[in-house]
Formats: sequence, structure tokens, C-alpha cells
Amino acid sequence: MRLKKAVYIVLGIISLGLGALGAVLPLLPAFPFLLSAAFFFARSSRRLHAWFISTKLYKNNLESYVSGKGMTRKTKVRIMIMVTVLMSIGFLMMKAVTIGRVILAIVWLFHILYFLFGVKTVPAPIPEKA
Repeated sequence: MRLKKAVYIVLGIISLGLGALGAVLPLLPAFPFLLSAAFFFARSSRRLHAWFISTKLYKNNLESYVSGKGMTRKTKVRIMIMVTVLMSIGFLMMKAVTIGRVILAIVWLFHILYFLFGVKTVPAPIPEKA
């Protein structure tokens, strides 16, 4: 059981690192890595999970989605653009693999439809004045 928790902690730290990079690098999506970090920390340690959900990174990127409220328009658009760019690269690289291109196009379409119609859009939070 301890090995399982240790693996979850390591995976959570790796996911958190990639998510933090994705928050500042335009080509790396932060959302899936931060979501997986939340999953791994929840499975590994209550203390790590409590720390993670109190971070600004979590609150800015995941809190409204995880609580079932939805995502801001800006977050949804950012995710859809990143996935479109990354899938386009794969699509272009599969010139000789027609079925791969078709599958990738279908996955992309369902991804866009899910974010448009499956995830609620919430208003952006009003920034606090210092």
C-alpha cells in the first residue's frame, strides 16, 4: 500500500510540474496536468491534496470545473486552441495514414463539441483590488 501511495505522490508531483509549466508556456496545456495532479494527490495524501487545492494554480485553473460549475470562456477557448494546434500537428504528420487522420478529426470534433456544449460557461471572476 505504501508503494502505491508513493507512486501516486511521484505522479502528482510530475503532473503538477507539467501543469505549472503549461500555465506559463503557450504550447503546453496546463488543465489536463493539473487535473491529474489533483487526482493523484487525492489518492496519495490528504495533506498534499489539501495543500494543492489551496494553491492559486488550482483555484485559477480547476476550482470551478471540479466543483461542477464550469469554466470561464477564456479557459475554454485556451484549451480548445491548444488541443486544435496539437492535433493539427499530428494530423499534418499523418499524410500517409488516412484512417489515422479520420480518427484524429473525429476526436477533435468531439473535443470541441464537448467544450462548447458539455462544459458550462461561467462568468470570469472579478479581480480583487489590492
